[in-house]
Amino acid sequence: MNIATQDRSFRVTHRLVLSIAVPMTLGFVSTPLLGLTDTAVVGQTGVAADLAGIGIAAVLFDFLFSFTGFFRTSTTALTAQAYGRMDEAEERAVFFRAAGTSLVAGFLLLALASPILAAGLAILSPEPAAATVAATYFAIRILSAPARLINDCLLGFVLGRGRAGVGLFLQTLLNGINIALSITLGLWFGYGVSGVAWATFTAEVVTALAGLAFAFSGFRKVSTGTDWRAVFALDKLKSLFAVNRDIMIRTLLLTGSFLIMARIGAELGTVTLAANGILMNFFMVTAFFLDGMAAAAEQICGRSLGAGDRQAFRDAVRLTLVWSLGLSALLAVATMLVGNQVVAFLTSAADVRAEAGLYLVWMALTALTGALAFQMDGVFMGTAWTAEMRNMMILSFIAYLAAVFTLPQWFGNHGLWAALNLFLLMRGLTLAAILPGKMRKMFG
Repeated sequence: MNIATQDRSFRVTHRLVLSIAVPMTLGFVSTPLLGLTDTAVVGQTGVAADLAGIGIAAVLFDFLFSFTGFFRTSTTALTAQAYGRMDEAEERAVFFRAAGTSLVAGFLLLALASPILAAGLAILSPEPAAATVAATYFAIRILSAPARLINDCLLGFVLGRGRAGVGLFLQTLLNGINIALSITLGLWFGYGVSGVAWATFTAEVVTALAGLAFAFSGFRKVSTGTDWRAVFALDKLKSLFAVNRDIMIRTLLLTGSFLIMARIGAELGTVTLAANGILMNFFMVTAFFLDGMAAAAEQICGRSLGAGDRQAFRDAVRLTLVWSLGLSALLAVATMLVGNQVVAFLTSAADVRAEAGLYLVWMALTALTGALAFQMDGVFMGTAWTAEMRNMMILSFIAYLAAVFTLPQWFGNHGLWAALNLFLLMRGLTLAAILPGKMRKMFG
């Protein structure tokens, strides 16, 4: 199918890439500060059960919201394509469609809150005191689920329109309110865990209202009204659900790969498990930076596809790859230069420090092997070629399983880290291999 029917071309420059990547990176990097603040506030109570309980609840929410991340990515893709076609009515329809389905999902989470909590506590098996704290935090924070999912849609919408600065503002507002209220309610007013939970609820709701105000102010500038039958047309909803389904499967396999790594690491001993846990913090930081570049690939590739601009698409792929590889190289070098000092800061256990030092080079290598994977994910999410992304993830996951259940038997923890690097490399290479064919099909 040749989609290049009209001239809506635009230039893809380094400045354009960075104008999206830098604000989104700053927004992503600010998120861990929230977790650190919550832990510090709750830690002031001096009660171990409080820290354990909020840790248990955080795991549950991380699990829940990792599988609803498709609201952000699918909204980005479909908005960017409509933006590239200069189809303002469809941009608006994409937002309302995503917001409507996210609200349904949010209220469904509310309805299922009790069984979700019960299942989580049964699986994680915390001590009774910690379970009570976790239940208190969960019962309050789950109230923000509809607002949280609306915020995902809002972030996807502004990113899809190339308004990364607005995305950064919303992320900063969310985290800023959360941190300020966590300290105020949890520490100064002495509400502890419940104060921290209400801080999160308030931050999500206020940010959702601010984001909706921004979105609707833009809608009022468009003279045409909203065709609600088109917004909730069955074929459009089916397409949205298909994209979301594929992204969710991809996320499930990605999450599963890290769980398997942790499980096998545990079999290698407590010291090795602790060392791997510390090193994975480096990976999370790397992911925040590469996610920013992936966000740029999402928006510009989606916009190029919508505009039918083959050259812009090629430039978007090339420039985001160049920046991803350059950034990953810097991250790898930084890991090797200061990695041991960071490990020493994170733990005072000499045996864990020594163990982490043995595998630091593998951790540095993940920045390089993961660069193409993150960038290609951005390309395929922005174009909504999610079925292909899902299939390549399945193929890569199969290769990972073969490696992760054999290499550690021969090489111990070195084999485990080698399997992770193979998984990252496979994800990027398989998507890159099928990209030319997709481009020929779409652009002719």
